[in-house]
Amino acid sequence: MPANLGGWTGLILILVVILLFAAPKLPGLARSLGQSMTIFKKEVRAKDDDDTSTSGAAAPGSEGAASSTTATDAESPRSTVG
Repeated sequence: MPANLGGWTGLILILVVILLFAAPKLPGLARSLGQSMTIFKKEVRAKDDDDTSTSGAAAPGSEGAASSTTATDAESPRSTVG
């Protein structure tokens, strides 16, 4: 008999066993999988939004970059004479 268990027969047998013994837990597993996917999608969108907002503000040659360099130089009391 074990020689006849292969391919589709084994797959169907495993599916029946899972449905019989794990049926009460399947809705909870599906719910948690859906919640995990929702959280993952939100995080990916937030990362994309952060990437676009920071890449626009830190573009080379922008006014924001020049003013922050000037402010940093003015705040540091280092002497270059030496």
